[in-house]
Amino acid sequence: MDAQLKRGLLEVCVLAAMQAEDTYGYKLIKDVSPYLAISESTLYPILKRLEAAGCVTVYAVEHNGRLRKYYRITAAGRARIDEFLQEWQDVMRIYEFIRGGSAECAQNNS
Repeated sequence: MDAQLKRGLLEVCVLAAMQAEDTYGYKLIKDVSPYLAISESTLYPILKRLEAAGCVTVYAVEHNGRLRKYYRITAAGRARIDEFLQEWQDVMRIYEFIRGGSAECAQNNS
């Protein structure tokens, strides 16, 4: 998969994973990894970018004697998900065109 496409998908998946509740890094990795491979070294730069863009806020809570960072999606983060879903409709139209074009080429070559 193209690196830029994967990066965009990961950002939206991370946002989607926090729609229902605030969450922390390890749980985000667990929630997203069934859909896209993600590691700590990938996740934390994404979270920093999302925070800088105003899509998430961060706060700390003590857990087992240590501070754990929690991430909360903001209105801008929810808007980013909505924007992605709108854009995805365009991507699916392009996909269908390409797929149809490929099928047409296969028929012409028969």
